[in-house]
Amino acid sequence: MARGFPFSSAGLTALIALVLVHETCSTEDNHHCPPSSCGNIHNISYPFRLRTDPMTCGDLRYHNKVLPRSVVFMSCENPVNSPFYLDTSTCIDNDEDSSNTSMSHSKRYVVVVTTLKDVEDSCTVDQTFRTSWPGNHDPNFSCTDVHNELVYGFELSWLRGCCDHYCGGKSDSCYLDEANQVHCFSQGLLLGTKIMLGPCVIAFLIYKWRRRHLSMYDAVEEFLQSQNNLMPIRYSYSEIKKSTKGFKDKLGEGGYGTVYKGKLQSGLLVAIKMLGKSKANGQEFISEVATIGRIHHTNVVQLIGFCAEGPKRALIYEFMPNGSLEKYIFSRDGSIPLTIEKIYEISLGVARGIGYLHQGCDMQILHFDIKPHNILLDENFTPKVSDFGLAKLYPADDSIVSLTAARGTLGYMAPELFYKNIGGASYKADVYSFGMLLMEMASRRKNFIELGDHSSQFYFPTWIYDQFREGNDIEMEDATEEEKKIVKKMILVALWCIQMKPVDRPSMNRVVEMLEGEVECLQMPSKPFLSSSPERPVGDVGDNSNPTCSSIQSGESSQSTQL
Repeated sequence: MARGFPFSSAGLTALIALVLVHETCSTEDNHHCPPSSCGNIHNISYPFRLRTDPMTCGDLRYHNKVLPRSVVFMSCENPVNSPFYLDTSTCIDNDEDSSNTSMSHSKRYVVVVTTLKDVEDSCTVDQTFRTSWPGNHDPNFSCTDVHNELVYGFELSWLRGCCDHYCGGKSDSCYLDEANQVHCFSQGLLLGTKIMLGPCVIAFLIYKWRRRHLSMYDAVEEFLQSQNNLMPIRYSYSEIKKSTKGFKDKLGEGGYGTVYKGKLQSGLLVAIKMLGKSKANGQEFISEVATIGRIHHTNVVQLIGFCAEGPKRALIYEFMPNGSLEKYIFSRDGSIPLTIEKIYEISLGVARGIGYLHQGCDMQILHFDIKPHNILLDENFTPKVSDFGLAKLYPADDSIVSLTAARGTLGYMAPELFYKNIGGASYKADVYSFGMLLMEMASRRKNFIELGDHSSQFYFPTWIYDQFREGNDIEMEDATEEEKKIVKKMILVALWCIQMKPVDRPSMNRVVEMLEGEVECLQMPSKPFLSSSPERPVGDVGDNSNPTCSSIQSGESSQSTQL
């Protein structure tokens, strides 16, 4: 353990190298100062000096400072009982060293002292090492502390030197390489190089930034050029700003941007969505224009125009004065209550709009984000499906589509978007989302409700299924029998739509038929998948004894029970 440090003049010189310096120095001539020596350290030269050296030699700002403490290894004839003495036998693990120690009659200790006067009389010093051990030395030190202190060694600090002594005034900066050779260079030259290269680097970074963003703008522009048969009108950003009067009337804010109220030169009121920073190379803009731009249906919001000027992108829709469905189906202060009949008409309109997206165009359009916030209402409360930022176009005959990632809003997303083993993604994902929406419209409450203790959730679809299963009627205040039938029909259709397996869900066209039909013709589906104990319904389709009803089933492998 007792090992010395290899102190050489080369090592000390390397530690105190003069690196990249630039300051005003004394230009006194040090060339005539011979090197000095101190003990076994020779060749002490500029900027270092001894106190006995001439005043013109070295740098007067340097002075000698003795390290405050010493680590002393010693042998003692008698045992020493002191907290400042560490028995080195506890530090030796090697068997051979242990046997040698046992053969010796003396005890070996290590102690940290400021002066050798502190050594016990019966002890002799074996080795001494100067150390930077802290002044508030704790007597309870260990072998590890001693080892770490010796390994750490001590620190040297130095002042910035003057390169004139080495470089003859030709350079204002110098440094020492690994071979202890002084190298000179001009700080002014380095500064000039930085000044010349700085603008080039900045220009390059700006170029890279513009290229990255232009690639997105090019993708959007390339799409718009390829879709020259689109009906929407292209507006300039200045026209958008003018129509919104400087974006003063804010209608709302969504995941992809902020919506403002505007008025075109023709006098038509519009809703203008200013898209925020794109996270997907402008795909949300392309998706909206590609899908809604080709649709004309009474239950799908109409895209009147768009704006695409570099980072400034906007979508212009027909204005919906009654806002979104969300504020009408959930109780809010000041909201206008809608009758059950009106809620039913809205649900039927939404179903027709989604059905048109799936089967009314040459390409099937999957929305992937059906929810109350994305259903807008015009002045007559006619529903319009909106917000096609997540929509995808697929060939009409594709029953299963490919998705790189799940998309939609939690609480409305179909389970197959998360769990691939229950079925592939298809238009049935929109059916599921509509079912969750329809359930909230019928019950006028969120499907997931936090209980008061915040420890669990109340899942309404499972609860209402159990009520129907047990033959209980729907409790509704001030509702007529006809209104109760409407609500029951909406809930039954919703239960069909939120089946776990996509194959068990009806198509949207079948959903429209079920909503338009009589409640007596609807049959009980399986329990919703989020229940703790899924079960298949009992009975058979043939149990329906009403001769005026046609058998309405959801999919290819459904069973049902007559209510």
